[in-house]
Amino acid sequence: MNALLQNLPFHLQPLDLLMGAAGLSAALAVVAIWIAMVERDPMAGRARALAERRTQLRSAAVTPRRRENLRGVGLMRRVVKQLNLAKSNQTERLSAKLAQAGYRSQDAMIVYLFGKVVGPIATGLLAAFLIYALKIVETTPMFELVLVGIAAAAGIYAPDVFVKNQADKRMDMMRKSLPDGLDLMVICAEAGLSLDATMHRVARELARTHEILSDELALTAVELGFLPERRMALTNLAKRCNMPGVRGMVNTLMQTEKYGTPLSQSLRVLSIEMRNERLMRAEEKAARLPAIMTVPLILFILPALFVVLMGPAAIQIMDNLRF
Repeated sequence: MNALLQNLPFHLQPLDLLMGAAGLSAALAVVAIWIAMVERDPMAGRARALAERRTQLRSAAVTPRRRENLRGVGLMRRVVKQLNLAKSNQTERLSAKLAQAGYRSQDAMIVYLFGKVVGPIATGLLAAFLIYALKIVETTPMFELVLVGIAAAAGIYAPDVFVKNQADKRMDMMRKSLPDGLDLMVICAEAGLSLDATMHRVARELARTHEILSDELALTAVELGFLPERRMALTNLAKRCNMPGVRGMVNTLMQTEKYGTPLSQSLRVLSIEMRNERLMRAEEKAARLPAIMTVPLILFILPALFVVLMGPAAIQIMDNLRF
């Protein structure tokens, strides 16, 4: 080792190596901190997606009877096409379910249907390999067969559970951001903007803080400009966001357009209701907190408290009894 350090190239010394390593570490730390603190603009991807959606709506409006040819996107599309899964009666319902989870492309439907077909086969084969080949479970043959069946059933329901969880997370985030969006819509309506311009402006303002609501409002603004009826765009928004707050907003906008009532006044009333509902939900969670904290208090806090309070006395008693 000493000989190696003495024969370093360019007449370098061990201290030079240490200084170079320290300098390199400092440079990497600066680069890592810069990458972590640099502000990424999330608008590029969403703007690209909205531009693609605008192009699709424009082509559909110009040539409504034109049928696009299916382009091969891999093995999943070929399997779904061979089994005619995309032509079932539940396709529209599945498309609405995927849209609620944030997956609006045709490829998402293909991946979902492919997962419904391949999922039980993959999980069943994996369970059979683990049970019969690796012998991770030693039990009766009938119970082993039951375990394989349970694994296959889990593979069937796994895509549904994943999509439902994504939809629930998305709706929860929209529920929290909807009052802020309604307040901005009230401000835009009082400023004299139309519904299209209002949604465009609110979507742009909420892009950094409430991304999901911004995406939905921007897509609705695009559909308002290209669909033949404005009611269709608002109905699509209610289908993609299946929650009472959005449905109330959509009904308010439809009634405002139909009867000519002031848009700002209707949105202000709806915004107040949304904020009161969010406050009531927070108070409900706070009221449930004592009951929820009872079990952790008994299991984790009280034993430690007993040890702290009674431990010294118990040690002193043991010392006195020993002598």
